[in-house]
Amino acid sequence: MSQLPVDCLCEILEYLEGDMITLHSCLLVNHLWCEVSVRIFWRNIYDYSTSNFHTLIACLPTESKEILSKNGIIISTPNSKLPMFNYASFCRVLSADQIYYKLVQILKKQQTNSPLNLNNNKHILVQEILKLYMSQIGSLKELEFRECPNINFYFYPRVKDCLKNLSKLICSSDISSEFFYQLSQVCHNILSLNLSVEKVISKGLTDLISAQENLKYLDIDYCSSVDFKDIISSLANPNKISKLFFYTLQPKLLSFIIKFTNLQELELLLDYHKCFKDFEELQYVIFPKLQILKIRSLSSKYKLLIKFLENNGKNLKECYIGNYRDKTDNSFNLAIAKFCPNLRKLSIGFKSSELETLKIVYNSCQYLESIKIWCGDRFLSENEALEAFVKYSHQNIYELVLYRVYSTQSKLLPEELESFFISWINRVPQKPLSLIIIDNYNNNTLDVESMEIINKYIDLGVVKKFKLANV
Repeated sequence: MSQLPVDCLCEILEYLEGDMITLHSCLLVNHLWCEVSVRIFWRNIYDYSTSNFHTLIACLPTESKEILSKNGIIISTPNSKLPMFNYASFCRVLSADQIYYKLVQILKKQQTNSPLNLNNNKHILVQEILKLYMSQIGSLKELEFRECPNINFYFYPRVKDCLKNLSKLICSSDISSEFFYQLSQVCHNILSLNLSVEKVISKGLTDLISAQENLKYLDIDYCSSVDFKDIISSLANPNKISKLFFYTLQPKLLSFIIKFTNLQELELLLDYHKCFKDFEELQYVIFPKLQILKIRSLSSKYKLLIKFLENNGKNLKECYIGNYRDKTDNSFNLAIAKFCPNLRKLSIGFKSSELETLKIVYNSCQYLESIKIWCGDRFLSENEALEAFVKYSHQNIYELVLYRVYSTQSKLLPEELESFFISWINRVPQKPLSLIIIDNYNNNTLDVESMEIINKYIDLGVVKKFKLANV
């Protein structure tokens, strides 16, 4: 068998990132494949199984193993041989929380100590594993440090080299100020900050944020009542923020978004009773670069959002709107058709009386490639959504997502599904179809006959992708 050049092999195997089963098979092909795939296999700590952590324990230096032994921490490792690779050095996505969680599981299975000793031992073990990572990783890209208590890894050897190129940080606001202060001395190129605002905001956090000149992505999970204006005012360049996700149950907080004049993506998850009135101020703001809008809830104040779409809808490429319980008429859906002509992706609900409105949306949004339609309860049935999709949508579209709301049971008949595929075949031009059915209550099933029909059209090349999934 002719051997692939190393650079080609590297590029091919990169597509397997996250597919741990296939990557494990690649490890066994030959030494070259093993060398290439092992770096991907160990890159992201979120992909690790328990065996990965046992291997890491085996990789600990003698000094760390002696510390574990003195504290009575004895954990079995895969074998007595020296590890083939320096596995810790391959990591680029590191989560102290994930380490803590996995190692606690291992200790609980293998230790018979009292709860007090277990608490002490898990602290020691986590500390030694983090020390290994910080000493071996040449350039960490992502770090999560949210719930792992009392671990001061910024004093470890080579931590500055490890963290100097950090580009994504996931953390909570109540971590010690010393942690944030030390990071602010080393990390100046963080592009993405995912922040949980707790009851306390450490002073060092604002130091860290103000040290970031190129912060582009900001994710704020705000469930407390503490004033977080200092966090926003510490942003060195708010006009560089291009992506904002904001989750809150507290009212009167959205006004800070006005500062982000160059937003390209805005996602809001709000208490739709308390917070949507905040749009009274935001509705008039123009974001000239906004392309993606996601709002997880929609209340009786949806007319405020209509004004927002009037000002910002023309440039939108993707629009996702959820929770329509209080929507009393179809004016919002008509506003989508009127103000958002350039959409490529749309997620929205149409009541059973709004088929004509859906037709108008299809006619107005002629660049639409994918649509997610809510089905069941007061919304369209699955068959109505299928018929409208094949009858009214334009030639650019290729993906339909049916989202079964609440506890909706599927009423889609096999003959209706067959009729839909036949109609799709007769479209000119015909594109291979992606059909996704998402179930809100884990009833993700289709009867045997329906699945046979779908598989038939997959074999015929009519259906490129089919997926039946939970939320």
